[in-house]
Amino acid sequence: MTSKNDDNNIIVSTELTIINKLGLHARAASKLAQLCQKFSAKITLFLEDKEADANSIMAIMLLAGGQGKRVKVTAQGVDAPAALSAISKLISDKFDENE
Repeated sequence: MTSKNDDNNIIVSTELTIINKLGLHARAASKLAQLCQKFSAKITLFLEDKEADANSIMAIMLLAGGQGKRVKVTAQGVDAPAALSAISKLISDKFDENE
């Protein structure tokens, strides 16, 4: 995880592996977007040469993040560390799916 603090504008970033069987499909994208909308931080996902606003279900789905893909998550704002922690937990918990 990398972090930068510039005049109370906190920026944190980490790379996570999508481990759930279906990847960033509709239900997972919805859960991720709903979680990100709880934070004031601007959260962006990067996968290969694409990026997505993490508040947008459609943008997340267009990343086509399948199982085993590495996604970089960057959060910028006062609650960025909390946002990144919550996102990391959701992904490591396989979006609360069985597989």
